[in-house]
Amino acid sequence: MQEDYSQDAVIVENLLGRKPQGSYEIAVRKPDGTPRVIKNSPFLSDGTPMPTTYWLIDPEDKLHISRLESSGAINQAELEIGLEKLQEVHLDYEKQRNDLIDENYDGPRPSGGVGGTRQGIKCLHAHYAWFLAGGDDPVGLWIEDRICEESQRNQEING
Repeated sequence: MQEDYSQDAVIVENLLGRKPQGSYEIAVRKPDGTPRVIKNSPFLSDGTPMPTTYWLIDPEDKLHISRLESSGAINQAELEIGLEKLQEVHLDYEKQRNDLIDENYDGPRPSGGVGGTRQGIKCLHAHYAWFLAGGDDPVGLWIEDRICEESQRNQEING
């Protein structure tokens, strides 16, 4: 992955509030072309393992998901999706991330699944980022459904 020092790099830095600590690529863009999700290298520039491959950087998405998290959505999603299914999701994410690492690499590796965890849900943002990037993540789909429901309610209220 090569870091692009173009306009995208400036936008990503502004959305993150800092310069990324490793290489990345734009994984998902909004309809206007603005970066929405970045795909991180499995390692930071200093070699530190980076467990979170997909990182949500769009402020509107982050706001929606922060509202969900503050309303207890993590527990609700875990109950509805189930811990067994979530374990499968984490293993799939970990495998996809590990496939990005050279098979001869023998140093410390990133561990865990979505958001660096092995069970349950640690962070809805990480699940949604992976879902938007094409990941088969039922948590991301669950989030998308909630965001669409909220949008429909707002449209009904505002006419």
